[in-house]
Order: sequence, then C-alpha cells, then structure tokens
Amino acid sequence: MDPSQRRRLIEIIKSLSDRIDEAKLNGWLGEAEGLRVSLQAARKKLAALDRATTPSTARITDLGIPQIKKS
Repeated sequence: MDPSQRRRLIEIIKSLSDRIDEAKLNGWLGEAEGLRVSLQAARKKLAALDRATTPSTARITDLGIPQIKKS
C-alpha cells in the first residue's frame, strides 16, 4: 500500500465507524456486522502500513562463529 494513502485509510476507518453507529441505531444488525468486518480489515491494513513505514529498532547482533573443541 502506498504510504501517501494513509490519510485516506484513516478517513475510511472513521466513515466505517460512523456507518456502524447508524446501522445500530436503525436496527440493521447484519449490516453493522458486515461493516465491523470491514473496519477490522481497514485497521489491520493501517497497522501493516505503519509497521512497513516505521524504521525498525531491531538490530542484528553478531554472535561470532562457534568453536568446536576437539577432545
């Protein structure tokens, strides 16, 4: 996913949340459930985008070459 689309994805998440609230108010339980599935997917996509664009703090540690002692 293009990092420049992050703002749009946040708008989609907000819109889905609003639509879920509307569906609940109108008693459209099936619609609300479908929207919740879409909301979860959008949140996962945002999290993946954030992971992909955030510099990793993990470092490679050199453990050296193991030495085998002969008896």
